[in-house]
Amino acid sequence: MTEEPAVDPGRIVLLTVSHRVAPGVLSWPAWQTLREAGQVLCADPAHPQLPYLREAGVTVERSAPTAAELVDACSGGRTVVVLPSGEGDQALTDGLSRLAGSGRVRMPDLELLPGSYDLPGARLLDLVQVMDRIRAECPWSSTQTHKGLAKYAIEEAYELVEAIESGDRDELREELGDVLLQVVFHARIAEEGGADEDEEPFSIDDVAATIVEKLIHRHPHVFGDETAETPADVKAHWLRTKAEEKQRDSVTDGVPLGQPALALAAKLTSRAAASPLDIPLPRGEGIGYELLALAARAEQAGVDPEAALRAASRTYRDAIRAAEAEAATDR
Repeated sequence: MTEEPAVDPGRIVLLTVSHRVAPGVLSWPAWQTLREAGQVLCADPAHPQLPYLREAGVTVERSAPTAAELVDACSGGRTVVVLPSGEGDQALTDGLSRLAGSGRVRMPDLELLPGSYDLPGARLLDLVQVMDRIRAECPWSSTQTHKGLAKYAIEEAYELVEAIESGDRDELREELGDVLLQVVFHARIAEEGGADEDEEPFSIDDVAATIVEKLIHRHPHVFGDETAETPADVKAHWLRTKAEEKQRDSVTDGVPLGQPALALAAKLTSRAAASPLDIPLPRGEGIGYELLALAARAEQAGVDPEAALRAASRTYRDAIRAAEAEAATDR
């Protein structure tokens, strides 16, 4: 008696796509699989890929099969593609797992096929979307202004510096996110335009485009024909290009006077060093001039005086706490 050949159980393909990639932009393996499939199923009539699949001549049936129905549909060597729709996907995959674990069903091959991939930076799109919704629906966020948020930008910048100096990587990641939020928040407010009708609105894309253009222009040794052998060469070109862009009359133009005093002194010293003029430090009596000289000395030695003073202050804080703890135990 001749045994009948086993029926080919076929193949189930779960086609995943990224919502951060424009609909219709699919990988070549995804398009091949869709065109060759015996059936393409999707439970969501509003799935963003459907118009593009129809335009490409791919027939998609609206169906939400059970695991058993999907296995039967593949029988005979057929390939069935399922477009995940969000709702019911977990029930389907759980059902397939149960059937496979039962040992009573010859299962089709199960393949997870990425139809599109997130590009680096794709999660930034999520941040923009979340910020849009918060700005529209949150009673606090919807009333904020550039001026009202300014203090938070300063606070978050200091917290970022503290995370960098502490060496805590988890804290660093979180604080970078907080600083990024400030940028996205301000850009979202700017989309609405200013109080003055002459103030044109701009978006986070405009912000990104501006910094991209600036970086390319100021790095001709990377994107152009110039060369830079040392970090000093890069810095000199950066300052020269910046001066040409801003058409500044002085190397001190653009230095914010509201920054911490040591940082201000170091920045002015750095700018003076980049000038072709020999500009001595002012002479005078008092601690201010002494601090200015110390800041200049630190800058010449390649030391950030703000960071150095913070490090020394932390050491002093630890010494104070240790003395307090010792005094408490002696009581």
